[in-house]
Amino acid sequence: MKDLTPNKADLDAIEIASIDEIRALQLKRLKWSLRHAYDNVPMYKERFDAAGVHPDDLQQLSDLSKFPFTYKNDLRDNYPFGLFAVPREQIIRLHASSGTTGKPTVVGYTANDISNWADLVARSLRAAGLRKGDMVHNAYGYGLFTGGLGAHYGIERLGATVVPMSGGQTEKQVGLITDFQPDGIMVTPSYMLNILEQYHKIGLDPRDSSLQVGVFGAEPWTDAMRREVEAAFDMHAVDIYGLSEIMGPGVASECVETKDGPVIWEDHFLPEIIDPVTGEVLPDGEMGELVFTTLTKEGLPMVRYRTRDLTRLLPGTARTMRRMEKITGRSDDMIILRGVNVFPSQIEEQLMATGGLAPHYQIELYKAGRMDAMRVFVEATPEAADELSKTAAARMLTKRIKDMVGVSTEVIVGDPGTVERSQGKAKRVIDKRDA
Repeated sequence: MKDLTPNKADLDAIEIASIDEIRALQLKRLKWSLRHAYDNVPMYKERFDAAGVHPDDLQQLSDLSKFPFTYKNDLRDNYPFGLFAVPREQIIRLHASSGTTGKPTVVGYTANDISNWADLVARSLRAAGLRKGDMVHNAYGYGLFTGGLGAHYGIERLGATVVPMSGGQTEKQVGLITDFQPDGIMVTPSYMLNILEQYHKIGLDPRDSSLQVGVFGAEPWTDAMRREVEAAFDMHAVDIYGLSEIMGPGVASECVETKDGPVIWEDHFLPEIIDPVTGEVLPDGEMGELVFTTLTKEGLPMVRYRTRDLTRLLPGTARTMRRMEKITGRSDDMIILRGVNVFPSQIEEQLMATGGLAPHYQIELYKAGRMDAMRVFVEATPEAADELSKTAAARMLTKRIKDMVGVSTEVIVGDPGTVERSQGKAKRVIDKRDA
């Protein structure tokens, strides 16, 4: 793989500023953000007053722990525009979640918010190894999902050429990559596996593609999947992190020279790690739930927003700003099976380590009598699709899951192509326990 480390001269000055400079900027911006939320969002005024805190009480960054949390349901309870801190007329773009578990969560951006977002995605892409003049194939979904347009504007802000493909039409995706010769691709990691499968299906060697960098986000993925994709395409696979409530893609991004966890762009977002049960703030290095407070958002300021993502904060390496460990699970994605906590990423890790199996899977939860039970649907690789090989692979994966996760599960190995493919974010868990 090509060395794509950016020149320090090309970085934003704040990326390599001293920790003291970064903390001073955060404190200044945090005071503004708390006041902005308190003065302009009725929910925040009510919450702060009920908690007995006021924006003027913030004298140092640690004082943020005195302020109440914001939850995803707060956006639904104030649907559609109740948390906006500026008149609706100043909101120039709306995005929203799919709303599969209730009303969608609506987010809004001022012109300045959109500009900052573009800057941060451009910064993220530069950290991933892309440059002005490169071409980037954008396979994130366009529309109300923040991924497609968030990536699009960032690619343009970088000065690169964007191919606004969106998701789906996998055969066409490969055709355009082959014809246009892009330097990078932005896509969910699960859909990149679909693209890889299409390469093999039509007899093309993915290592011959022009792709130098894959920027993968919007869902948890493991280092085992990183190794799989990097080996298949001979390209760098870099993690980008974001969520619509805080901004969208580009809240944090890995640096191609280290690939040791996404760097949080702390000049715009203040992270905390809390105990997900007690809400207590944990020191850097301890595992817990990631919480964000926005520092520059005008349209939709977020104060101590609970992401449900589980990670830990780590010191900076390639940049001064802190990193977060790669997200491999969410507290609300956690499966509790007979008292054992199981994350889909743990199943994925064992799948990737088992020979003869393709990297596609789906977990089904169901009732076996009065007990919760789990089965895992996977599929054989074409060269291991005979019944003997499938039986051996099922036995091995069952043992790996039992040894590493601590639960017994049924593994069903199907023929190649039998596991449902994602056209965007993968749906890993089907819960039939209440059926």
